[in-house]
Amino acid sequence: MARHVILGKGPIGRTLATHLLDAGHEVVVLSRSGGPPGPARPGLSWAAVDGADAAALTSAAQDADALYNCVNPPYHRWPTDWPPVAEALLVAAERTGAVLVTAGNLYSYGAGTQLMTEASPFRTRETKGLVRATMSTQALRHHHEGRLRSTEVRGSDYLGPGAEAHAHAGPRMLEPLLAGKTVRPIGAADVLHTWTYLPDFARTLAAAATTEAAWGQAWHVPSPEPLTFRELARRFASAAGAPEPRVAPVPMALVRTIGLVQPMMREVAAMGYQFTEPFVMDSTASQVALGLTPTPWPTVVAETLAAFTGASGPAVRTE
Repeated sequence: MARHVILGKGPIGRTLATHLLDAGHEVVVLSRSGGPPGPARPGLSWAAVDGADAAALTSAAQDADALYNCVNPPYHRWPTDWPPVAEALLVAAERTGAVLVTAGNLYSYGAGTQLMTEASPFRTRETKGLVRATMSTQALRHHHEGRLRSTEVRGSDYLGPGAEAHAHAGPRMLEPLLAGKTVRPIGAADVLHTWTYLPDFARTLAAAATTEAAWGQAWHVPSPEPLTFRELARRFASAAGAPEPRVAPVPMALVRTIGLVQPMMREVAAMGYQFTEPFVMDSTASQVALGLTPTPWPTVVAETLAAFTGASGPAVRTE
């Protein structure tokens, strides 16, 4: 049994905690509020810690085998909130010897990349992508300087049990779809997009933490074949016995207009290329290095619907 410390109790942090507990490990979840990440379980504990407090993080991560960065500040606060947290995590990993495992995303690659691999260069000029690129570069540089051990796991837009309202393929898609109402994705509905299953994200984080050959570089979460938003909605509708989905994308011009008064939508508009051009991630390298395969779409759809609808929800067809 190993000791794993997770900073952040959002969808990724909670899913990771469940995965590690199911594997028999000791798990400590840290957050600013200090509340539990879910129901109490043997091996699970939690504490209130300011993620920007290096001393507090170091104390909480003593004797930890791995320290996971699963934090996700509000989009419009990334330039101010991320740097002190990233620095504190580097300090804590260096002082404790725990492997620093960062839950990352694909923003650093930038517009126009289309097929993203771990070898794709950082070409972003967008603020959030630059923040992520700086974090990634610093952590991996410290690793190669011998100051700590680190790795990063990058996923695309996630879906699955535990996805929250802001997820593009979470409740904001499922609620209207299952009610037979119009689904309104951002930007476009017919462009290929990689979707990452939350349990696959958790499995990849855990595998990267314990695979020494994975340290010192970044890995993509093994994800099933890309689908357009419309194709994704159709798969969920078919499995749930719902009507053929009506899909009407919100034009990026309207998103930008709303962004004039809503900071969150302003940041979504800045990432508009992810929805209006192919946004496809290759995970071949990580599948080989970590010995993982993506969960197939029928299982992703069935498990997501089961978690979303509950026992009283509509029947789910998996054929």
